[in-house]
Amino acid sequence: MYQSPIRDVSIVKYQNGQFQTLSDHLAAEEPLEIQLAFGPIGQREQRSLAVTMRTPGQDFDLVYGFLYTEGIIHGKSEVLQMRYTGAQLSPDAQENSVLVELHPDARFDFERLNRHFYTSSSCGICGKASLEMVQTHTPFLLPTGIPQINPEILLQLTTLLSPAQSLFGHTGGIHASGLFSADGNLLLSREDIGRHNALDKVIGAALQKMIFPLSSTILFLSGRAGFELVQKALMAGIPVIAAVGAPSSLAVELAEAHNLTLIGFLRDGRFNVYSGKERLNLVEDTLDFT
Repeated sequence: MYQSPIRDVSIVKYQNGQFQTLSDHLAAEEPLEIQLAFGPIGQREQRSLAVTMRTPGQDFDLVYGFLYTEGIIHGKSEVLQMRYTGAQLSPDAQENSVLVELHPDARFDFERLNRHFYTSSSCGICGKASLEMVQTHTPFLLPTGIPQINPEILLQLTTLLSPAQSLFGHTGGIHASGLFSADGNLLLSREDIGRHNALDKVIGAALQKMIFPLSSTILFLSGRAGFELVQKALMAGIPVIAAVGAPSSLAVELAEAHNLTLIGFLRDGRFNVYSGKERLNLVEDTLDFT
């Protein structure tokens, strides 16, 4: 059964000294269980991998992106198929479980995944260990100084993404990630109540449609830029991240360690460059580095 990404609820609104009973639109939030079937023919296993809270829609993109950015798969060819498995659940929850059939030759050790996924800033892994873990799992080296980005392009990203943010327009409570070319063309966009999920959906869609690494693209984030979002971008070989909100200190450390251009507070005609300024077409004599 199709799950709408929007839920209508009845609310009481206070305005101008009066109460009114109205209908309001909310971003839907539902759990998605990701199950894996893996192993050689005749020795297949099926295990539950993770449960993430997401906005229904583009679920397979989300799963592809999650598996890729966590280093579980290394390309779409390692996935034979995905399908919903919630037939035994209530009608409104039948799309809350996805089974991923990995290729029998896919190299996968389930016990290796006995660790925390990067799903919150309280993941319990210290900063140094986190940086070292990403260092060993990132498959791409970012090219130095490429692509070159015009600052005026960055200032337009919010406006360029806005027409694709239909869920935000209806609910006002959802995150967006957009993948742009270096000259500002929108290549892909996805929305989700979870900022990590929105990015996984973009990367999962790109994994199915585009050639990795995404080394000539700009990733735009509608919120803040946390460590785990930088990590996911690095896994896809994205060299530039521009966020409306602030980065975290560990996000900046990770970006600097991997030569990634990280931009924050992109709004109101301004932005801050936290790392990788060499990718921006800046006129040196207009800058004051004192």
